[in-house]
Parts: sequence; C-alpha cells; structure tokens
Amino acid sequence: MAILDSQGRLFGKLSLLDLGAALAIVMVIFGIFFYPGSQGSVAQVGSKTQEIEVDVIARGLTVLNPEEFLTSLSKADSTNIIVRNQPYGKIGVKKVQALPRSVAVPQPDGTVKSYPDPRPELNYTADMLITLGGQAQITADGPVLGVPIKIGTPVEIEGKDYNFKVSTVAVRVLEGEGG
Repeated sequence: MAILDSQGRLFGKLSLLDLGAALAIVMVIFGIFFYPGSQGSVAQVGSKTQEIEVDVIARGLTVLNPEEFLTSLSKADSTNIIVRNQPYGKIGVKKVQALPRSVAVPQPDGTVKSYPDPRPELNYTADMLITLGGQAQITADGPVLGVPIKIGTPVEIEGKDYNFKVSTVAVRVLEGEGG
C-alpha cells in the first residue's frame, strides 16, 4: 500500500489538506492559551493600581430640570462608565459642578462683557464638570480604565435614568494611594 494515493490521501484515509488544517488549528489554540506573548494581558494579577481622578465635561446636555438632575447626580455614589466604547464598570462620582452659561456682549467703547445667556431654551440645558474617581491600572503610557484614559478620551456615563457622552479634560493619579 502506498503512503499517498492518487487523490492525495495519506494511507488512503486522511487528506493532506485536512491534516494541514487540523495542525493549523492546534497551533493557534496552543498560541492563544499556552504562549500569550511578552506583553501579557492588561488585566494581569498583581499589576500596579492607584487611585485616580478624572474630570469630564458635559456641555449642552438637554434635561427637563437641570438643577434637579445636577443635584441627583452629585448625590450618586457611583456611575457606570464606558471608555472608547468599551464598558469598564462602576466608578465613583466625587463632585459635580454646574458651569454657567454666558454670552459675550460688545460694549460701545469696544470692550466685551460677559452676561448670563437670556435665551429661554437654555432653561432645559446643563453644562457641568464632573469629577470621577476610582482605581486604575498604572502603565508606562498612563492610567488604564479598561483602555488607556487621557485628556480628550470620549467617555460615556450611565446611571439608572441617564446616559450621555462627555469628554475627558483632566486625569490625575493620586500619590500614595492604591494597591
């Protein structure tokens, strides 16, 4: 009996193409589970974590009662965050600060003064600066909340009755805290 027959089967039973495909699958599985590489996973056990604060800004959030919303958000202990479309989980809400809405008004002498914006539709919008805080992994590239977080990183915050996008304006690693 020949090792290869006329149809390319090994000992007349196993196709060489099937054997090659099976070998490739086994090598991929071995590579994924037994040889993860030099980088490792972002969620490594024993990696350095520290307390961070992240300031995010929301401008023009439309809400029926802005003062009531800001009060309820500031009383919340935590909120869910999604960083760059990757769910992270809960993070603490440390501070919520309402930002004023103003308009620049030119004066007859050429100067410009800032006055509260009188438009009635602004009674249903809120501008706010929110300080979030929690544990983050610290890497050479900075803090990581599932994915690296830096100034300008789009963040989505979500609670029981809200879900809106904000922009990161500051990231602070607090010294002497964390694990």
